[in-house]
Amino acid sequence: MYRVHLRLAVAAAALASVIFSATAFITAQRNAVDTYAITNARIVTASGPAIERGTVVIRDGLIVAVGASVSAPPDARIIDGVGLTVFPGLIDANTSLGMPEPSPTPSPGGGFLAALLRPPTPATGPNSTQPPGLQPEVMAEAQLRATGEQFDPARNVGITTALTVPRGGIWMGQSALINLAGNSPQQMIVRSPVAMHVGFTPLRGTYPSSLLGVFATLRQMLLDAQTYRESQQIYARNPRGIRRPATDRSLEALLPVLDGRLPVVFQADTEREIRRALDLAEEFKLKAIISGGAESSKVTDRLQKADVPVLLSLNFPRRTTAAMPQADPEPLRLLRLRAEAPKTAAKLAMAKVRFAFQSGGMTGMTDFLANAGKTIENGLLKDDAIRALTIRPAEILGVADRLGSLEAGKIANLTIVRGDLFDRTSRIVYVFIDGRPVDLRPAPTGTGQSRDLASGTWSLNVNLGTGDVGATLILRQEDNQLKGSIQGALGSSEITNAAVTESGEVRFTAPITFEGQTTEASFIGNITGNEMKGGVTITGRAPGSFTGTKTTPSRPTTPPSDVSSAGFKKHSHLFGARTASSAYRSLPRCCG
Repeated sequence: MYRVHLRLAVAAAALASVIFSATAFITAQRNAVDTYAITNARIVTASGPAIERGTVVIRDGLIVAVGASVSAPPDARIIDGVGLTVFPGLIDANTSLGMPEPSPTPSPGGGFLAALLRPPTPATGPNSTQPPGLQPEVMAEAQLRATGEQFDPARNVGITTALTVPRGGIWMGQSALINLAGNSPQQMIVRSPVAMHVGFTPLRGTYPSSLLGVFATLRQMLLDAQTYRESQQIYARNPRGIRRPATDRSLEALLPVLDGRLPVVFQADTEREIRRALDLAEEFKLKAIISGGAESSKVTDRLQKADVPVLLSLNFPRRTTAAMPQADPEPLRLLRLRAEAPKTAAKLAMAKVRFAFQSGGMTGMTDFLANAGKTIENGLLKDDAIRALTIRPAEILGVADRLGSLEAGKIANLTIVRGDLFDRTSRIVYVFIDGRPVDLRPAPTGTGQSRDLASGTWSLNVNLGTGDVGATLILRQEDNQLKGSIQGALGSSEITNAAVTESGEVRFTAPITFEGQTTEASFIGNITGNEMKGGVTITGRAPGSFTGTKTTPSRPTTPPSDVSSAGFKKHSHLFGARTASSAYRSLPRCCG
C-alpha cells in the first residue's frame, strides 16, 4: 500500500511539473506576443513636448514606458522606428461604425422609394412608448457588430477609436466609444454610454415632420421626463396609499440627461440650429456638445461662455463646377460655405472653444487627414490639429484617463506614420489597437477587380415631397469611387463624396436648387442591374426618395498593371520568423 501511495505521489508531482512547465511556456509565449518596443522613433505624446528620438514599450495591451532613455525589454518584439513618427491612436469623434446598415422596407404609397432611407431608418427599442426616431433608450452597444470589413477604411488612415452612434432619428439614442478591433462587441467597447444624441432631421410620414415640430417634440419629452422623475421620486419616498406610476423606458432614459450625468450631442450645422440647441440646453440645464458645427464659428461667443465643445466635421463640401456650358452658376452661399469650412477650426481655437475632429459621414476616408491638413493651411496650429484627433476628443468624451496620449498606463492605441501625418504622400505604417498590431487592408487601387456597376447615364426621378422632378445623372466608376455630374430642374453640378460598394450601395452628394434655395443633398441607394433607387437627405427637411434607370451603358476600361510586392520584402526583417504569426508578417504590406 505504501508503494502504491508513493507511486501516486510521484505521478502527481510529475503531472504538476508538466502542467507548470506548459503554463510557463504559454505565459512566456503570450508575453512575447503581447510585448513590443518601437525604438529610435520620433514620439508625439499629445500631452507634452515631442520626443525626437525615443522608445515606446507596450505590454499586455497597455503602454508601460515612453521616453528618450527607455530601453527595450529583452522579451519584446523590436520595431526599428528610424524615420517613423509615433502618435496616439487617432480618434474619430462621431461615426456610425459597427451599426447595422439600414434595410429597405415597404411603405404605403411608395413601395421601396420612401422606405430605403428615412434617413436612415431609426433603430427601435423593445417595449417603447414612443415611435421609432423618438426612443432615447436605444443603445449603440446593443446594436454593435464586430464582423465585416467596415472598419478597414478608418484603420487605414490611422483611426483606432471611434464614437459610434445609432443611425437616424431625433432622439437617436446613446453612443458607445469603441476600439476598432476585437473579436466581439464586448472586447471593442471602451465606454458606454458616452452621450445622448439628438438629430434635427424631421421624421417622414409622421409627426414631427418639420424643424419647428422637432424642437417642440424635444422640449415636450424633456418636460414629460421632469414630471416622470418627480412622480417616481414621490412614490419612492412613500409608496403606501399612492397608485404606482407606470414605467416609461423612453422617459427613464432621459433622467441622466436632466441630471447632467449624460451629455447631449446635438447634430447641428447651421447657425440657427446651433443657437436653438444652445437655447434648449440652457433651458433644461443640459451638458451640451455640438456635432457637425459647419457654422459654429458664428456662435463662438455663446459656445465659449457656456463651455460647449464642438465635434467638428472634416467632411468639407467639395468644389463643384458646371458640367455643361449652359449650367447655372453656383450660388454664393455654397461658394462661401466651401471657402469657410477649412477656416472654422482656427476660428474656434482663436475663440478658445474646445473642439475635436470627426469624419462627418464621409464616404472616402482618404480625405480625413487631408482635410485636417487643410485646417492647418487655413490658420490652425499643427499641434492643435494633432490634439483635435487625439487628446481633445478623449477629454470631451470622458476617456482622457485611458486614451488620447502616449503615457504609461494608458491603452496601447498607436498610429505610426512615415512622413508628415497630414501630407497626402505620408504612409500609415503600423496601427496598434489594444496593444496588438492590426493587419491593414487598403482598398483596391486600380487592380481592375471591382465590378463596374454605376458607369453610364442615368435618368432620375427625384421626389422631395412635391412630386417627381427629372434629372440626368452621369457616372464614371473607378474602383469603388465615383465621379460625375447631375443636371436638370434641380440644377447642374458635379457630384462629390461619391462611392459604390461591391454589393451595389451607392452614395453621393450634390448641391440642388429646390423651392428657391440651394443646399447640399445626400443621395444613398442601391443599384440592381440597370435600376437604381434610394433616398435623399436634406438638413432641416423631411427625407425624399429617388429612382433611376440607366439609359446609356458604361464604356470598357483597361485595368492598370499589377503593383509590385517589393514593399513587403523591404520590411520583412522587423519580426522574427519563428514566432511571428501570419497577421504580423502581413503588416509591412502597408509600409513600403
